[in-house]
Amino acid sequence: MNRKDFVNLNRLGKRRHTPHFTVIFKESGLSATRLGITVTKKVGNSAQRNRIKRLVREFYRLHKAHFPQGYDIVITAKKGAHGLNLWKTKEELGEIILDKELHI
Repeated sequence: MNRKDFVNLNRLGKRRHTPHFTVIFKESGLSATRLGITVTKKVGNSAQRNRIKRLVREFYRLHKAHFPQGYDIVITAKKGAHGLNLWKTKEELGEIILDKELHI
């Protein structure tokens, strides 16, 4: 996913919110699902930001089959997300992705 795709997704994508994440998604017209992860400096220092990215990637790896095909998805961490573990990450993101809320 390049910058143009991110900007387009931010402008035109649908948003779902959890206490610690914002999920933006839009159909891409491609056969594969593309995932982007954004964690800003507001969330914490570099070690905390990298940990959150690893947690989201692990959630994606474990639940790849449940993600809808042909979508661009950006998961943005909000302030306070640095205290999450994999279980809490799964709870929050699972509400949106695993419960099929992405399907329109």
